[in-house]
Amino acid sequence: MGKLATIARRAFLIGSAAVAGGVAFGVYKVKQVAPNPLLDDLPQGATALTPHVRIDGQGVTLITPRAEMGQGNHTTLAALVAEELDVAWDSIRVEHGPPGAAYYNRALVQHNVPFADLDHGNAAEAMRGALGVMAKLMPMQITGGSSSIEDLFDRMRIAGAAARFALVAAAAQKLGLPAAQLKTENGSVLAPDGRRLTYLELAPAAAAIDLPASPPLKPREQWRYLGKSMPRVDMVAKCTGTATFGIDVRLPDMVFATVRMNPAIGARLVSFDATAAKAMRGVLNVVDLRGGIAVIADNTWRAFQAAQAVQCNWAGPGYPASTTAMMDSIVASMSEENRDSRLRDDGSVDKSLAEGTRLEAEYRVPFLAHATMEPMNAVAFLHDGQLDIWAGVQNPTAARDQAAKIAGLDATKVRLHTTLMGGGFGRRLESDYVVQAVKLAVAMAGKPVKMTWRREEDMTLDFYRPAAVAHFRGTTAAKQVLALDVQVASPSVAESNLGRLGLPALGPDKLIIEGAFDQPYAIANYRATAYRTPAGRPVSYARSVGNSYNGFFIESFIDELAAQAGADPMNMRLALLSHEPSRKVLSAVAAKSGWGQQLAAGRGRGVAFHMCRGVPVAQVIEITTSKQGVKIDKVFVAVDVGTALDPRNIEAQQQSGVIFGLSAALYGEITFAKGAANQTNFDSYQVLRIQQAPQIVVEVLESGGTIRGVGETGVPPAAPALANAIFNATGKRIRELPLSKHIDFV
Repeated sequence: MGKLATIARRAFLIGSAAVAGGVAFGVYKVKQVAPNPLLDDLPQGATALTPHVRIDGQGVTLITPRAEMGQGNHTTLAALVAEELDVAWDSIRVEHGPPGAAYYNRALVQHNVPFADLDHGNAAEAMRGALGVMAKLMPMQITGGSSSIEDLFDRMRIAGAAARFALVAAAAQKLGLPAAQLKTENGSVLAPDGRRLTYLELAPAAAAIDLPASPPLKPREQWRYLGKSMPRVDMVAKCTGTATFGIDVRLPDMVFATVRMNPAIGARLVSFDATAAKAMRGVLNVVDLRGGIAVIADNTWRAFQAAQAVQCNWAGPGYPASTTAMMDSIVASMSEENRDSRLRDDGSVDKSLAEGTRLEAEYRVPFLAHATMEPMNAVAFLHDGQLDIWAGVQNPTAARDQAAKIAGLDATKVRLHTTLMGGGFGRRLESDYVVQAVKLAVAMAGKPVKMTWRREEDMTLDFYRPAAVAHFRGTTAAKQVLALDVQVASPSVAESNLGRLGLPALGPDKLIIEGAFDQPYAIANYRATAYRTPAGRPVSYARSVGNSYNGFFIESFIDELAAQAGADPMNMRLALLSHEPSRKVLSAVAAKSGWGQQLAAGRGRGVAFHMCRGVPVAQVIEITTSKQGVKIDKVFVAVDVGTALDPRNIEAQQQSGVIFGLSAALYGEITFAKGAANQTNFDSYQVLRIQQAPQIVVEVLESGGTIRGVGETGVPPAAPALANAIFNATGKRIRELPLSKHIDFV
């Protein structure tokens, strides 16, 4: 058994459920190809060769079934298809596409196995295989977990290659030539004698040709788009203001709405008086939503004003209502009865803790809001026995199914149009705002309803990233780490989110301890234990999830151990890392930042390494201290995603992650009174300002092997690298976020 003996028994329930599901459905079901969802609502004259390729009179449209939240995945995903289909980049159109089983996300589900991403042992791979079966049998079209590129790298290239195969075969039939004599170029099939047939004229015949399951794919040396920095497919529309986000949708005869819910999310609305609101200009209806109210008016501003005029009597929450009580609950959950998992238990930790020089520390992080630039919104239109929805969502299948249930319709009668979105960060994995819009559409059947949250509602009705507490014990001797024992307690994101979807949270919640148990540090005596805090205020996924706090925890404590041992923090990490790509990433950032060079007085630098979703990333942050406070000067980043499909976009994602991580490190904190958040807008929930933003230098490495995603990877190292730089410059060790509670920033 070995390593398996260290994993909580519940871990095996995941694999058992998946295997049982496969047996129940039969092997034929597992191997069955999901239907092409484009065929359900195909415009006249259009042809859908695969779930990712539609051809009509306007040209070739590529379907990229993951949400575009600014991270650029529509561009890279489109390039996967375009590369194999052989179309001109400036000729394609890109759409998100409808919800569909064909777009299930296998990689995201497989990331939840209770093993490190670098663990490719038999048990880990068997469970990943089982979860891959589950992902197909219970398909969810989720964008999250930095999984889009990893999941679709092969599938979308195959879709493009299969479509090209069918088009060439159709041309061969029409020309009476062997397919081997034909070639393709920029959306056409070319015959040896110069005759050219466009994909448009070939598409109807190609639709009747059986597609190969495994068409040959281009070798890397023939790549035309992949591996290069491509122009963003949404760049022109976003720069000219013509891009359609959810908040931009306008329909004829539309009415406008907003909600006002109990700020202690999940608690009841005891009573309300809408007399004053109903008398206000433009107000059409006030709807009881259970837990809150909605106002429908003839424009959004009037709906906002009327909602504030409703007198609401809120019930208190059934969970700890203050920040202190919530944090006390997390600390109290560090007991054997709440132990969720022990996913790493190497060597003899207890024995080694009695040797060498011992260090103990407690670290804390608060609840965080997603704070997307575009507040939650959705348009719903119930008409003629069907429901149309326009919204930015990260889980369209769940949103569609919940909407169908609310409207009393079969899911086939619900059309969900996934728009661009002004930030997601995990918040739009939830469907609460879509459900609200649908309820209002039912109340106003025959009229499209545009439901928009005020910023204050967006901030206070968030499903926050949970707070967490970590206890560390470690020992050092002769500039080496002898033992590391980390215990982390936090509410379970998986339990909370899946519960709202009506799904069980089987097995341990790896997210609680991810980023703490799975780091490739060769510490002989290394134990990582997770404790699940009993459910309280609902929480959800946020960018890099458990990595966002465990990165701060473990990389700060590693730095403490280096200081205690009298070792250089960079050299100690290099000595500990057992994964060669990780060592190269750390060496690259050391070289790029000039690590080891003397800094002027009042300046400092700190380093942090992190393995996030199988991607090694390292950051060095340089700061300057003064009487006014700390200024962040430069951030150096090195990252290795295996194969860089779009280097410029990877660089942009690292820069984005650094800014996101630094915002949380400096200022991010949600506090509570009577179950309600005290922070309601950006005046009290600050983010990094443009004048505070440092220069960010990124180096992208390629070690080959598995393709990995980058959307979250830049976040976890930012806070610890900054905290370590502050220690380097001032000698002040900060073990709690946000750092601005302990030091000023300029």
